[in-house]
Amino acid sequence: MAKLNKVDEKVVSTLQDEGKELTLQELTDKTGETSKKVFRSLRKLFENEVVSTQARKYKLVITDTKAIKVKLASKPDEETEA
Repeated sequence: MAKLNKVDEKVVSTLQDEGKELTLQELTDKTGETSKKVFRSLRKLFENEVVSTQARKYKLVITDTKAIKVKLASKPDEETEA
């Protein structure tokens, strides 16, 4: 199951605090993390339908941290059926 790591939590928290769309560079500046780490986090959140993107700006689709954690916990990492 997917989980929020430290960088994911910073990205989600920053998007919640700002309440608007932010670019990768803005998220990098505000979280203090490298752009590579922030991008990896955004990709994970996007693949799990937590973040949406338009014109290279990112925003939360799900704004409640608890709901995000529940959604990620319900997603299997790999196919479990053999």
